[in-house]
Amino acid sequence: MEKFDKKKHWENIYHNKQQSEVSWFQPMPETSLNFIKQFKVPLTAKIIDIGGGDSFLVDNLLDMGYQDITVLDISETAIDRAKKRLGERADNVKWIIADAASFRPDEKYDFWHDRAAFHFLTEEKEIENYLDTVQRSINPDGILVIGTFSEQGPKKCSGLEIKQYSEKSMTERLNRYFQKIKCIKVDHKTPFDTIQNFIFCCFRKPPSA
Repeated sequence: MEKFDKKKHWENIYHNKQQSEVSWFQPMPETSLNFIKQFKVPLTAKIIDIGGGDSFLVDNLLDMGYQDITVLDISETAIDRAKKRLGERADNVKWIIADAASFRPDEKYDFWHDRAAFHFLTEEKEIENYLDTVQRSINPDGILVIGTFSEQGPKKCSGLEIKQYSEKSMTERLNRYFQKIKCIKVDHKTPFDTIQNFIFCCFRKPPSA
């Protein structure tokens, strides 16, 4: 049986669909921005957006004056779209083409953001590898925000099985390394007028960790 090629799958998605034709499209990522504002993340903080693709979070962060932004996505096509949209401002962003499941950063971050990348990790080995990378790559007192489909949300996305989470299951996954601050549920309205229920959980890495 041929091994599934994740990168090829996502390159095809971004090559064949316009931005407003994918379910995760968000003209204004309000939930993510609210977390950044709530924690008063300094403009000099090192921020990484996992699975950021061509989302508009990076545009807003640049507008707000953030100076150290990294965007990671498995799809080069998605990143090229974002670069084209940003024009010269793209030079102020670090772009990484990599699979979140096997990514090994060479720097540490103060704010790690993941909206809808983590729930695509369905194998235990991938999940553990990702979480190990997260805990190694966030500075003490740093913030982690993860948004996934909730137990009331979809079970598949873009033709792929996903792993749903609840506040309990998300906390159990992360409480070895992080202190939970809060979890919230958010309804995301897709461009097709359907509703996807997300759970967003935010954690802090203990200062002594």
